[in-house]
Amino acid sequence: MSYTFSRIVNTDFATAVANVTEELKKEGFGILTEIDIAATLKKKLDVDFRAYKILGACNPPFAYQALMAEEEIGTMLPCNVIVQETKDGKVKVSAVDPIASMAAVKNPALEKIAGEVADKLQTVIRNLA
Repeated sequence: MSYTFSRIVNTDFATAVANVTEELKKEGFGILTEIDIAATLKKKLDVDFRAYKILGACNPPFAYQALMAEEEIGTMLPCNVIVQETKDGKVKVSAVDPIASMAAVKNPALEKIAGEVADKLQTVIRNLA
């Protein structure tokens, strides 16, 4: 079982980040965190790394439902979406599959929530150019 939904996009890196953010917004997600991996690795380890950002996406109604169903589910929130430059210079966008990530939590109440969030994240990935 794959743990992400992914797609190669036909845009540059910065445009891809902006497009992902906009598509997430259309599906009710906001970006809580944005981690620039390349900048962090340069600062902390003085190494060069390809363009790679982790966007911590949150859909508040679904996050609330999940937190009400499982008090420690916050360890798996927010839903991470990555935008990265691949080794061959393309730009790839990947979103976590919440069904796969929450499978380890044996709580049937989370299944429906994870399914709905998965549908929204798949829509985001599908709508990218």
